Amino acid sequence: MKILVLHGPNLNLLGTREPDVYGSLTLNDINEKMIALGRELGAQVTCLQSNHEGALIDALHDARAWAAGVVFNPGGYTHTSVALRDAVSAIQIPVVEVHLSNVYAREEFRRTSLISAVCKGRVTGFGWRSYELGLRGLIDIIRA
Repeated sequence: MKILVLHGPNLNLLGTREPDVYGSLTLNDINEKMIALGRELGAQVTCLQSNHEGALIDALHDARAWAAGVVFNPGGYTHTSVALRDAVSAIQIPVVEVHLSNVYAREEFRRTSLISAVCKGRVTGFGWRSYELGLRGLIDIIRA
């Protein structure tokens, strides 16, 4: 089983960007944890990050050909990108949306996701563990 963990804009700055909101782990730390957890759960995890909407869309399109599912943190595009929403819908493999912070405890605009309606689930507010919970849930969905 192959899984894509896809990170959106500004997540390359994890560890230094607002650690009180996003935690102190770097993106590489999170990727290492997801790869190790994937191995433990019998999945091969590939991690990608981009600050560019089109590159994220391309990664989703490519995943259709090789991945059983996607754990996706769209970052700020969550609230603005119809194009990413359409890409998630189009690939027809399960996608779980994840967020490090509790978006419901933050600014009003962060409470609206254009993407969650086409995802199998959404995990928010558990820091890096949102990725862990998302990966576990996704693998359970795929196996069912």
